[in-house]
Amino acid sequence: MSMQAAVIQMNAGADRDANLAQAAHWLRAAAAAGARLAVLPENFACMGTRETDKLALAEVDGSGPIQDFLATQARTLSLWIVGGTIPLAVPGEAGRVFAACGVWNARGERVARYDKIHLFDIEVPDGSGERYRESATIAPGAPVPVVVDTPLGRLGLSVCYDLRFPELYRRLLAQGAELLCVPSAFTARTGEAHWEILLRARAVENLCHVLASNQCGTHGGGRRTWGHSCIIDPWGRVLGDAGDAPGIVVADVDAAARDATRRRFPVLDHRRLS
Repeated sequence: MSMQAAVIQMNAGADRDANLAQAAHWLRAAAAAGARLAVLPENFACMGTRETDKLALAEVDGSGPIQDFLATQARTLSLWIVGGTIPLAVPGEAGRVFAACGVWNARGERVARYDKIHLFDIEVPDGSGERYRESATIAPGAPVPVVVDTPLGRLGLSVCYDLRFPELYRRLLAQGAELLCVPSAFTARTGEAHWEILLRARAVENLCHVLASNQCGTHGGGRRTWGHSCIIDPWGRVLGDAGDAPGIVVADVDAAARDATRRRFPVLDHRRLS
């Protein structure tokens, strides 16, 4: 049986309400196209001029305008939603937030939360001087992989920089993951070099569908993101690519074909290292 999934590509800015309006537009489009589940990108509610801008939008777990928006959209559209990431308050710490990826079911109930584990503290090694230090404003989540049952199968949660750590996906696979989602704000430079390669590798090595939603274009402060949100099947085929402009990709997620691939090509049963 196959069902449709959607990945949403956005060019978010600093205005939370404008970003939520943009997200609502694409969620409606995803539902109208027949998607049962839609994935928003990382930082869909705020890509500020400064990394500290997100702190002003921090919400307590379970309450706040962004979480209320996601619950309402899921319930109104009868759509499962992976809510990209939203800034959730860290108890006892004012200067950082969790980058929390929540999943809402079609009744508007949050059924899972994953806090981004791996933080993007790097300098792009191309001589450009482009640097990031997420740990200055984001607290790492506990190293606890999260898998949730959805109508499309068991969905393993990850966020952006997590994509570079295959051991996380093996843990998700061990918990029964059949699909992997990767809401992201992948930079233009690193995205051009590695985005599709890494996504296809995670799909092929785990024989999972991959749902990858990304930011695109230029944001406040001059940050540029790569776009090319895509859905990839377990054989590594790109079923749709959003290019470099805001939009959606909708594709069939064929569970029967995925199960058949795993039976006929039982590489997952041939592993010899734990």
